[in-house]
Amino acid sequence: MPHEKKSLTAILGPTNTGKTHLAVERMCAHSSGMIGFPLRLLAREIYDRVVAIKGVNQVALITGEERIEPPQARWYCCTVESMPIQRDFAFVAVDEAQLGSDPERGHIFTDRILHARGREETMILGSESLRPLIRMLLPEAEIISRPRFSTLSYAGAKKLSRLPKRSAIVAFSIEQVYAVAETLRRMRGGAAVVMGALSPRTRNAQVAMFQSGEVDYLVATDAIGMGLNLDVSHVAFASLSKFDGARKRRLTVAEMAQIAGRAGRHQRDGSFGTLAGEGNEFSPEEVLAIENHEFPRLDWLYWRDAAPRLDSVATLIADLEAKPDLPGLKAAPKAIDLAVLKRLSEIPEVVALIRHPLDVGRLWEVASLPDFRQMGEEHHSRFVASLWHHLGQGERVIPQSLFATELARLDNIQGDVDTLSARIAGVRTWTYIAHRVDWLANPAAMAERARALEAKLSDALHDALRQRFVDKRTAMLLRRAGADAALFPVEVNAANRVLVDGEDIGTLHGFSFRVDPGAKAGDRKLLLAAAERHLAGLLRQKARDVAMAEDSDFALAGDSDGKPAILWKGELLGHLTKGRSLMQPIFAPVKAVAGLEGDALREIIGRAEQWVESQLAKAMGGIVGLQMLAQQADIDGNVRALAVQLADAGGIAGRHYLADAIAALPKEARGAARKGGIVFGALDIYHHAALKPAAAKWRAALFAARDGRSMPALPPESAVHLKEWKFAHPGEARNAGYRRVGNEYVRIDLAERVIKKAHEARGQSNSFSMDMAFATSLGLSDAGLKALMRDAGFRPLDAPAEKAETKAEEGVVAPETIAAEAGNQGIANPDQAEGDIVALENRPDVEVPPTAVAQPVNLTHWRWVGLPKPRPQEQRSQRTGPTRSKSKDASKKKAMPDRAPAKPKEVSPPSALALQLAALKGLKL
Repeated sequence: MPHEKKSLTAILGPTNTGKTHLAVERMCAHSSGMIGFPLRLLAREIYDRVVAIKGVNQVALITGEERIEPPQARWYCCTVESMPIQRDFAFVAVDEAQLGSDPERGHIFTDRILHARGREETMILGSESLRPLIRMLLPEAEIISRPRFSTLSYAGAKKLSRLPKRSAIVAFSIEQVYAVAETLRRMRGGAAVVMGALSPRTRNAQVAMFQSGEVDYLVATDAIGMGLNLDVSHVAFASLSKFDGARKRRLTVAEMAQIAGRAGRHQRDGSFGTLAGEGNEFSPEEVLAIENHEFPRLDWLYWRDAAPRLDSVATLIADLEAKPDLPGLKAAPKAIDLAVLKRLSEIPEVVALIRHPLDVGRLWEVASLPDFRQMGEEHHSRFVASLWHHLGQGERVIPQSLFATELARLDNIQGDVDTLSARIAGVRTWTYIAHRVDWLANPAAMAERARALEAKLSDALHDALRQRFVDKRTAMLLRRAGADAALFPVEVNAANRVLVDGEDIGTLHGFSFRVDPGAKAGDRKLLLAAAERHLAGLLRQKARDVAMAEDSDFALAGDSDGKPAILWKGELLGHLTKGRSLMQPIFAPVKAVAGLEGDALREIIGRAEQWVESQLAKAMGGIVGLQMLAQQADIDGNVRALAVQLADAGGIAGRHYLADAIAALPKEARGAARKGGIVFGALDIYHHAALKPAAAKWRAALFAARDGRSMPALPPESAVHLKEWKFAHPGEARNAGYRRVGNEYVRIDLAERVIKKAHEARGQSNSFSMDMAFATSLGLSDAGLKALMRDAGFRPLDAPAEKAETKAEEGVVAPETIAAEAGNQGIANPDQAEGDIVALENRPDVEVPPTAVAQPVNLTHWRWVGLPKPRPQEQRSQRTGPTRSKSKDASKKKAMPDRAPAKPKEVSPPSALALQLAALKGLKL
């Protein structure tokens, strides 16, 4: 067993003893040196440290996937597998030498312990459990024990939510790492993630987040146990079992101690424990052993011939499977490289390319390609065989086109964490291939392309990990939850996003804060609490802005449910609800506004009520005028009563609704009513200002507030005729200023004008013809016109009829009786109807569509039958009444006619309105 007579030292002890730091110092003190590390991540970390001391041109980094080797390099940081032990160095060290007992990689560490030597000094760094084997295998070595600088103590089981800051949670599967990191994101704002499969660039970026304090937690695999230097105060085990490639087993005490020892830094104490609720607990014996650093001694190290014969594939396999002849060594289990070699030896196409021992050596190099993608023996063997097809014949290099194609296939930064990790694993395979100088025609260029792609994917993976497992907003709010909220700047940007110290926590809509939709359910309570804490001052200022706002900043509109709402600059302040009267609605602030305190709430309510009052006075001038008319003591009481009823109806009512008030109205008092703005139509009574668009909008809002329902959609302001529009009920149409005629709607004032023209055309006759060009200009269809005329007491005729006296039908007011009954019944006769309607022609506020010029005359023929008499109030108030028997006098009168009965005359059927009024009167039509 060859070894130097120079200094050979074994530095043994638990973690946090500064062994690695000592080795780096000793290497830098020599003219050249090399250290072999168990992980490429650790090799990269030490490389960066040595570069800071010696300069970038003096330090080399060699791992399976990364090779930085300046020509003048004298100090090398390598993974154990990549150590160029054939070169001469003044100093050589092997870190974590106890990994010689690892079934997969142990034989590599054993070989380095036995054969890697420095010209002047050699160091073996490892656990105290290695002491008996060092004594046995290297009796000349000086063994130095290094005590731990700080105390490591057991802290028991803790819930994830109770873990102290600067904790590392160790899991043993990717799924468990992700689950813990997701939970920490929701509860503590996130965590950094460190796994052996990460590229050095991604790992360094994740560790930097933890070291800088951006996140307070680290979730890792057992990779952190291999010497990674982190600022960890507590290590929590998510599990005490792991799958070792063959079976799931409980960690050994040495493995537990290796990981737990990451807690504490230099002379700062650390603690370890488990996650509560996971069903894993340390036994008392395990706790005592870890705290006292007392572990079972290793009985053997795994060994495999490091220089097998290459005479043939069979000889190579035999040497690799040979047993050691030294005590303390044990034949290594079949590793992945040997398994792949044996599978390749069974493929005829592979064996056919072997013609020389050099070919055997080259095949062994190809079979030793690491399975970065974790594909397993079968799939990895097929991949290696495809490479051997190029490396074993022809130019004996992998075509550059194949290399470029594979990199191009992997060049995609889209995807989740697992997808990006898989792509990086694929790139690592081709990076390893590029570092084999005799496998490619232009390895340097290909290696550079592979490194660039790995860096690109690594950055994307870091962003994906950060996005998935880190919530800066939650972390910031949690760290500052106990601080003075007034110390942190609060800003609402142009998009109404609320920023607390630069972190977006949600959106401010009016006075209502809405959590960011992207926030997870577990974060909502935290963000709402943060908004309440940080937005108080801003909302008080906003309330003052409302109080000082111009009228133009406010608006009336339906909210998302159609309820009448008051808006300020498009933001919801509150709703109109039922008040003491139609014109006195109550302003009810929304929950967000009602949650304000003191003066802020009073200022908003006062300003909103002031605006509503001013708008009602402006838009609802018609009702205000009616209310003023009702209060004038010098006006006839019947006029005042009519004004009150019409005001309660919103300024518009059907004539039949006000039948009693009109019947009680003296003829000489009508002038005062008209002077007060009341228009007496044949079908509707209204105030002339009640048909304006603004009045229609506010009337819809007032009735919706009074009845607790949604505001109806209103037709366009310029519309005079609606053919496709649908109102929910006649009340909505009347409030909007329209009358239903058949399946259509026409504006009330224009409907009255059509009726007026009909009365003008008939004069004193009952049958007449008239030109309906005006009605046609409104857009009324024939069916709509007939329905309107029927409601007004007209019936269509097929042809002109000679003027004849007609007898009043039962329940219908005949023309010759209208004048006699007008005074006491309030029913419009021709003169009276014309007198009430003629005022429409000259009113400046009534819009009348211009009559089409030079339209052809469209004569229609009608017969006036009169309007039905209204029933007395006491009959209209009864839904049904008992059938009265006919009196004897009436029977006798009917039995003794004074003249022969006239032949019944065919008449058109009564209109719907006539039937309704007749039913209320108790008459039959």
